[in-house]
Amino acid sequence: MKSNNVFNCDQLVRGPSEAVWKALSEPELLARWWVPGDIKPIVGHRFTLDLGTWGIQECQVLEIKERALLSYTFAEGLLNSKITWRLVPEDGGTRLFLEHSDFDLRAPQRKPAFDGMSNGWSAVISRIESSLTDL
Repeated sequence: MKSNNVFNCDQLVRGPSEAVWKALSEPELLARWWVPGDIKPIVGHRFTLDLGTWGIQECQVLEIKERALLSYTFAEGLLNSKITWRLVPEDGGTRLFLEHSDFDLRAPQRKPAFDGMSNGWSAVISRIESSLTDL
């Protein structure tokens, strides 16, 4: 769901929060369902995500609560936005919440990116569950 300069969505993932956390915070697992990158769940860690045709995106970890919350800057210098993942144990798995925020929609390249979030993020998040098969 989009509102103002924030995109939110959530999905029930059939898997324990520990496995979902690993899929979000370990480079080899993140690459299985989203993109390659050198993420580490350490506040202040600077890393990149390789978004293919959208290029290498600079990021920095802002906040961590292990197996509960991971927040980082996203696409510094381009979108200058923030991604926050929240994990909440729920019957049969983990409810995974995504908030992609801090878009300055006055910048011409940011509005089309924000407008494309609905289909893009929903498709990306739907792939996470299949990456958990051997965790």
